Amino acid sequence: MATFLYRVGRLAFRRRWYVALVWAAVLAAVGLGALKAPGAVDEEFSMPGIESQKAFDLMEQRFPGATADGATARVVFIAPGGGKVTAAENKEAIEKAVTGLGDGTQVASAVDPFQARTISKDGSTAFATVTYKVKSTDLTDASRTQLEHTIEGARDAGLTVEAGGTALAAEGGPGGMAEVIGVAIAAVVLLVTFGSLAAAGLPLLTAVIGVGVSMATILALASALGLSTTTGTLAMMLGLAVGIDYALFVVSRYREERAKGSTPQEAVGMAVGTAGSAVVFAGLTVVIALAGLAVVGIPMLTKMGLAAAGAVVVAVLIALTLVPAFLGFWPNAVLPRRSRKSGRIEESTGTNGGARWARFVLRRPIPVLLLGVVGLGALALPAADLQLGMPGDEAKPTSTTERRAYDALAEGFGPGFNGPLTIVVDGKGAADPKGAADSIAQEIGATKGVVSVSPARFNTAGDTAVFSVVPSTAPTDEKTKTLVTTIRDERPGIESGTGASYEVTGSTAMNIDIAEKVQAALVPYLIVVVGLAIVLLLVVFRSLLVPLKAALGFLLSVLASLGAVVVVFQQGHGAELLGVEQTGPIMSLMPIFLVGIVFGLAMDYEVFLVSRMREAYVHGESSAQAVTSGFRHSARVVVAAALIMIAVFAGFIGESDSMIKMIGFGLASAVLFDAFVVRMAIVPAVLALLGDKAWWLPKWLDRALPRVDVEGEALSRRPGTDPAADTAPDLEPART
Repeated sequence: MATFLYRVGRLAFRRRWYVALVWAAVLAAVGLGALKAPGAVDEEFSMPGIESQKAFDLMEQRFPGATADGATARVVFIAPGGGKVTAAENKEAIEKAVTGLGDGTQVASAVDPFQARTISKDGSTAFATVTYKVKSTDLTDASRTQLEHTIEGARDAGLTVEAGGTALAAEGGPGGMAEVIGVAIAAVVLLVTFGSLAAAGLPLLTAVIGVGVSMATILALASALGLSTTTGTLAMMLGLAVGIDYALFVVSRYREERAKGSTPQEAVGMAVGTAGSAVVFAGLTVVIALAGLAVVGIPMLTKMGLAAAGAVVVAVLIALTLVPAFLGFWPNAVLPRRSRKSGRIEESTGTNGGARWARFVLRRPIPVLLLGVVGLGALALPAADLQLGMPGDEAKPTSTTERRAYDALAEGFGPGFNGPLTIVVDGKGAADPKGAADSIAQEIGATKGVVSVSPARFNTAGDTAVFSVVPSTAPTDEKTKTLVTTIRDERPGIESGTGASYEVTGSTAMNIDIAEKVQAALVPYLIVVVGLAIVLLLVVFRSLLVPLKAALGFLLSVLASLGAVVVVFQQGHGAELLGVEQTGPIMSLMPIFLVGIVFGLAMDYEVFLVSRMREAYVHGESSAQAVTSGFRHSARVVVAAALIMIAVFAGFIGESDSMIKMIGFGLASAVLFDAFVVRMAIVPAVLALLGDKAWWLPKWLDRALPRVDVEGEALSRRPGTDPAADTAPDLEPART
């Protein structure tokens, strides 16, 4: 591996114009494809295998065209000064508003609350439901403007008017500010690390090119592969983070080789052969973790994982080819200021902060290990109280009309009104489908925790009915989950008496089912991803204990980050500092996101840091000296890489969407714990206690595993300067 990549690095250095032109052509081609390709589809979220999804699919089959994925808006009217909406002037204003809401070519219907009797018992609140013929992403500006104009008109009449629903949903995710903040902080970190604008700018430039190629490819293939508009979010986030990090490691090793007196071309070859090998295997662990998201069984999550994995592959290829090509154009520009003219760097043989820290840990391995494990263990304890769900409008800031509409409906109609359950009755096997549906509705209506049941609505064939059930508790309340379980448990007795079957769906039931399926998939996902990564690390480090230690350390850091998320977003401690106005359940996909993304990134630091220790150990140093050497060469760069990751993820905490805040906070805290506590403290402490045993591998396993030479042992044994006997002359003199 090291020899092959050594050749790749030298070839990219010599043929730099060809490499640069190839990447420019790739970027232009996928960019042109993205411009000409149809727009990305708005994929429906689906979860095969759960009851609520089966019921939804049955509704689409039996009620063709009626189920809809059309946009909706629920407009809430509140009478002023404690009055009633039925008062003459208020009723007139509401009816006028409903007429305005019904205008527009995209509106399917606008239901008058006085006809539908959607008025609260105290008469203070009413709501109108507006249904559109198209999805929310297809609503025109004219339709949205009409909705907003009508709402403002009702407010001018003296009513308090708020609105919720998919028609008001903001398009897309973060508006780009998070990425800008992350890149700005990354630039500062790189500048401090390298002390050179060129050295700091090169990783940023290549990372942006990689993200451009990845995102343009996703857009170009979106229609053909059924990718949604949200698929690229994760790819952009990770592509930017790992793209900067991978280039950072190659440039850092290049500077180190130049300090040893190597020529620019030789230094590039050595950098790609050694640091590039670590990049390849670090990238493979990230790809394994992301591709493993397919285990969960959520199509959208699978596509997001594969798209992000593709972005990581592009970042690896750029680090191995485009970075050395750019170093060929400007071989001295990335050197410290005092070394640029001469092209020579004085190699530092003394100790630095990384070496001093390693020696500190080596002298006190047990206290450092106990402090790290106990500290992360304490942070992980709140994760035992983790409650999964899908936060809705109740989690939005009170400054939004969606949140105020949610609160008004909960106050006027009860907390369960915002999350009704939908019961789908399949009466094909019943002698009297309508009678069976009525019997089922009566039985469910008598269940403890049910406030009301709506009249059943039948399809054209008369063999399928749908009705709504309003719980007495809020959608995210544990009692609502218990109610759904109770209704389903009553099914065998009810179905045997009526001859008809029924299923429970609706957004509330869907969220409950998703949470349960994700929890059930978490352990298999961990087994698959961690198992494959351990095998990969066995090949990289040729050690049995180092991969096991790496996996256990990751589990500790991810549990600690989950605990931190629970403390802030579920329990509310410090929530106001992050602008979180409403606590509640943790997003169902959060544990999977954390495990998948953080595992790959954690293994990045493990590979980069420990591969330098392995390299020193293979070259004859003792186990303790190898730990110190690894930290002397890699600690500063690993710290910079971790700070860049944290900056990229922490930038998303400033977004208004609570779920984006949660993801940003969780990922940033996980990288913080893993890089600075696990990799920088627990890892050297464990290696100090293990000594030479850390690198032990059974002889039979040693013979069975392929040799990939990540540490570059073959490069150190080569005669002369080039193991490949690659003596092709440089095509042109290197410019500074």
